[in-house]
Amino acid sequence: MGTLAIKGLFHKESVKDYQDVLVPLANAPRYPTVEAEYARRRSAEAHGSVGDLNGAKEEAGDENSGEEGVMRTTSHNYSPYTIEGLRAEVVEDLASSGHDSSYDLKSKVINKAIQDIGMGRYNWELFTLCGFGWFADNLWLQGIALVLPSLQVEFGISQTHVRYTTCALFVGLCVGASFWGIGSDIIGRRLAFNLTLLIAGVFGIASGAAPNWIGACGLFAALGVGVGGNLPVDGALFLEFLPTASGRHLTLLSVWWPVGQLVASLIAWGFLGSNHPADKGWRYFLYTMGAMTFVMFLSRFLLFHLFESPKFLLSRGRQAEAVAVVHGMAYKNRTKTWLTEEILNEIGGHPAVVKDQKLSTLEIVKRKLSSFSTERIAPLFHTKKLGITTVLLWFCWLTIGIGYPLFNAFLPQYLSNGKTASGAKVSNYETYRNYAITSVVGVPGSIIACYTVDIPYIGRKGTMAISTMLSGVFLFLFTISSDSSYQLAFSSVEAFFQNIMYGVLYAYTPEVFPAPYRGTGTGISSLLNRIGGLCAPIIAANIGNANPSSPVFVSGALILAAFIAMVLLPIETRGKQML
Repeated sequence: MGTLAIKGLFHKESVKDYQDVLVPLANAPRYPTVEAEYARRRSAEAHGSVGDLNGAKEEAGDENSGEEGVMRTTSHNYSPYTIEGLRAEVVEDLASSGHDSSYDLKSKVINKAIQDIGMGRYNWELFTLCGFGWFADNLWLQGIALVLPSLQVEFGISQTHVRYTTCALFVGLCVGASFWGIGSDIIGRRLAFNLTLLIAGVFGIASGAAPNWIGACGLFAALGVGVGGNLPVDGALFLEFLPTASGRHLTLLSVWWPVGQLVASLIAWGFLGSNHPADKGWRYFLYTMGAMTFVMFLSRFLLFHLFESPKFLLSRGRQAEAVAVVHGMAYKNRTKTWLTEEILNEIGGHPAVVKDQKLSTLEIVKRKLSSFSTERIAPLFHTKKLGITTVLLWFCWLTIGIGYPLFNAFLPQYLSNGKTASGAKVSNYETYRNYAITSVVGVPGSIIACYTVDIPYIGRKGTMAISTMLSGVFLFLFTISSDSSYQLAFSSVEAFFQNIMYGVLYAYTPEVFPAPYRGTGTGISSLLNRIGGLCAPIIAANIGNANPSSPVFVSGALILAAFIAMVLLPIETRGKQML
């Protein structure tokens, strides 16, 4: 198995490797909603309401739908089982994207082929392995928080000064997200997908042998570079193999987030629960976390044959391999596909004739950076409603990005300051036991959110706003008493509602932005969230001396500010088709 995986890393895919998966387009299984969409368009034209549909798109911010120079062929004139119908689908999708090169046309055709294959075995295996990325992200975010009290004792650092340790991790996370987000478009998703967990695992293990506090911070920053690449790389890879444009399955990846915290807390309870200050349990804890991350890397690398992203292969001029990957996906999912090189050439032109078939490294970087250009940001403010939504949503990501780690990244410290019923200081065992209980209670939050977002009159906005409001309220209630049982109760309820809040926020954000600018809107949201996380330990380290509860007060205020912004959001996405 391992030899096959290593060989597969350098193996060039070929359609000859996957027999009996190709069927003619005329006989191909199309995605169930495709035919329904064609029928809807024909009905809309018959009733003279096509203009209304276009107006609805423009209201949502798709203002380029009428730009000159972009062909306005509509698919309702054709059959979805013909080249003409497929070409019309692709042209409509590209009408407002700002890119209509041969690469873009063929990329859309590949998307259609993947959509028609549907969700199957390969996608669910990839879901699990991409989930490792979400898992590792929170595993280490919480893991560093859990060792802060031990680092404080081991290296003689003050309780507030040691909080800069988390800052070092966030520096690595920011660098990793930026580097791997662009790097995966240059070196390929497959290599980046494996390297991120490899780096995190190696430096995670090494951090257990840190000789001093500065050394520990440096190693945490290095592992952060690996961990920080998981969300952008894994998310992009998973999306490129998703059979639909819906973010529903991507949202499910957030379930791995609280599981990462749960596992970290249970391991910490075992290694850090000793009452001996000189105990080296924190080192064994980091060794275990690093080894676990390394095992996840090995699972990806040795036990799973990962196909390279067909869009990456297409961008590098490797069209035959891109088609073979789609055939391989169909083979894994035990279904059929209609995609051939001939169909790609029919719609996007032959590689020997068309010059914009391949993207240079410079072009790839320019496209990536163009997501943050004024030309890409301006359409997010095209209408009043969309502009208000954009500002409020970015405000939510920034405030939550600061408020969430202000509490969660230092929760073990807050719990360790609690008192027992007799007034004695809580033991290390009780501190980490309570943290583990808090993590267990928080896990169902992400699962429940998947159901409440589709309840009428509640939807995304209602679920998100209610959970955020309760999160802010319970943060303030947490500070009322130093009794350990009291703090356990309120930190547990807090974890439950925070997981609902984050889960829905991850779902709502890509849904609310128009498709041509969705990458820009969500990319800036993620950037603001990381910047907020970088600011959190700096704030905690500088205001904690006056009152130990000050960081929690600030966290609660920021979360409630996000709640107010959510209430003011003018767009509800429940039951609506994403544009």
